[in-house]
Amino acid sequence: MKKSLRYRECIADARRVVVKIGTGVLVRESGRPDARGMQRLIGDLAAIHRAGRDVLVVTSGAVGAGMEELGMKRRPTALPDLQMAAAVGQGRLISRYHDFFSRAGCRVGQVLLTHADFHHKIGYANARRTIDNLLRNKVIPVINENDVVADEELRADLAFGDNDLLASLVVKMARADLLIILSTVDGLLERDRAGCLRRVRYLESITPATFKLVSSGKSLLSKGGMFSKLKAARSVARAGCCAVIANGRKPGALRRIISGADEGTFVLAATI
Repeated sequence: MKKSLRYRECIADARRVVVKIGTGVLVRESGRPDARGMQRLIGDLAAIHRAGRDVLVVTSGAVGAGMEELGMKRRPTALPDLQMAAAVGQGRLISRYHDFFSRAGCRVGQVLLTHADFHHKIGYANARRTIDNLLRNKVIPVINENDVVADEELRADLAFGDNDLLASLVVKMARADLLIILSTVDGLLERDRAGCLRRVRYLESITPATFKLVSSGKSLLSKGGMFSKLKAARSVARAGCCAVIANGRKPGALRRIISGADEGTFVLAATI
């Protein structure tokens, strides 16, 4: 058996899965939600949930959804405009999650977090207790950064990076077994000897050399890039959790990942 498939055998044993969905997966460049793609993806998430696994969704897309409503063509740079777009877009975003999950027979609960919640004992305990109780009652937590009040995260280097860092923190808070990061690329890419890009099927570890394969480029809508995804995957791997970086716009990708198929880039959990 190929290493890529053998390494993924642990996915079958994952009981608690965090799925991070990037902005580009949920909305088009205009900021308009991609309803058809979102419904398809939520159908796959619901199937995982019904199969008996705990599912937590870390979602981006609030600012992007708000941009469409407000007629913004580019992601704002001014803090008040970012917060306004997040406030307008958050309602649109969670409403769609509620509608699509309800059609699939699942219940959801919205959880908004800030960077500070992971560094204050009481806030951390409250968030963890709420998430645990949602999962105990078979409710899927839909988690997002609270951009409306998280001014320090939007201003500076504390930014979650399109929620990639947030997803890694949620993995540790919820004691998850698997992190799946869904973006608009098939995984980490590298150039072969002919100069063509090819997908890296697995990473036994993430090293400085790994980061040299990518840039920290950003789109008009998102704050992240492959650089931040690798940092998130490295963080959870060090905590003993496997990760997969894959293309969330690719039909059936999530189902294939959960089945252990060779989809995306698999990152092994550290054993030491």
